Amino acid sequence: MADKLKDPNTLGFLEAAVKISHTSPDIPAEVQMSVKEHIMRHTRLQRQTTEPASSTRHTSFKRHLPRQMHVSSVDYGNELPPAAEQPTSIGRIKPELYKQKSVDGDDAKSEAAKSCGKINFSLRYDYESETLIVRILKAFDLPAKDFCGSSDPYVKIYLLPDRKCKLQTRVHRKTLNPTFDENFHFPVPYEELADRKLHLSVFDFDRFSRHDMIGEVILDNLFEASDLSRETSIWKDIQYATSESVDLGEIMFSLCYLPTAGRLTLTVIKCRNLKAMDITGYSDPYVKVSLLCDGRRLKKKKTTIKKNTLNPVYNEAIIFDIPPENMDQVSLLISVMDYDRVGHNEIIGVCRVGISADGLGRDHWNEMLAYPRKPIAHWHSLVEAPLMSAFPGNSDPTESGSQHLVPPF
Repeated sequence: MADKLKDPNTLGFLEAAVKISHTSPDIPAEVQMSVKEHIMRHTRLQRQTTEPASSTRHTSFKRHLPRQMHVSSVDYGNELPPAAEQPTSIGRIKPELYKQKSVDGDDAKSEAAKSCGKINFSLRYDYESETLIVRILKAFDLPAKDFCGSSDPYVKIYLLPDRKCKLQTRVHRKTLNPTFDENFHFPVPYEELADRKLHLSVFDFDRFSRHDMIGEVILDNLFEASDLSRETSIWKDIQYATSESVDLGEIMFSLCYLPTAGRLTLTVIKCRNLKAMDITGYSDPYVKVSLLCDGRRLKKKKTTIKKNTLNPVYNEAIIFDIPPENMDQVSLLISVMDYDRVGHNEIIGVCRVGISADGLGRDHWNEMLAYPRKPIAHWHSLVEAPLMSAFPGNSDPTESGSQHLVPPF
């Protein structure tokens, strides 16, 4: 009987017989048992040929899994379908999880930049008295800062870059929609209005502790709504802020590039409204310019020191030799420093120009390249110095040691 079962023709016949009827008296019981054993053995053989492919697929994900998870220890069972078709989430990357994280990140960013209500004000210029008249009208939908679900708001008004002249409204008690309707006068020549900015800071008054800042509005262009010849009402969103923006001052310099000579000339013209660094209320500023490539300093040069002033005038040229093919790889870090005879020189503020810079720094650089041999001058706002970890070895980012830097061109 065993010899007959080994014959493929006999096996095919028996399988067909089983399909016809499991209860047919024509097929002996021992034949039925032998056929079943053969079919089970054949099924195990197929399963063994597919399992190695599944193991290889999961092995490629083991390096992405935590070490305490062992894919090989998972028991799939004997009665499960072939592993190639086994639906399992072990080691499988789920893109939707990453999408959710990015959405959460966007929500966090939008929360940080959220609007804190609106403020309504108007602007008008009095030509006879040469005065800008700012009228704070009202605020709407302010956030609650007190435990009672309300706030005690008031508004501080500055006409930047001058912070010495600070005006403010009256405090309005327990309201999120205050009506101020107060006028404030800033003496300023009409021709200077283009260089001025209106800064409104909204605070919540607290009698027993520090006042909480609700938010701020900065109007960069006073002529945004009209020519100021008549009173113009303006609505602005109040932007979230935890502290008042600090002005470090501005610097004016020109850039000029000669492609044939490979020469870049930066002319430091002047600075204005620099932050006072000394107890006298003044600073001793000088300007240091560093040529950077991939975050490393190649060269540095500096101007003379101007004593006891917040508005120094330099008109000094600084020259770097840079081949045209390297212009896309370099940038300039301009640092305004306060000279100290006894201690370390302090950084007042910095700005950066180059193809990889942001905003005006990139635009100024591109304008210089678009108009070779022509000096292009702009005012640049100073910002706080970058993280000191980017410039190891010294608190001054332009004073890092040169032994680890690539040689100049």
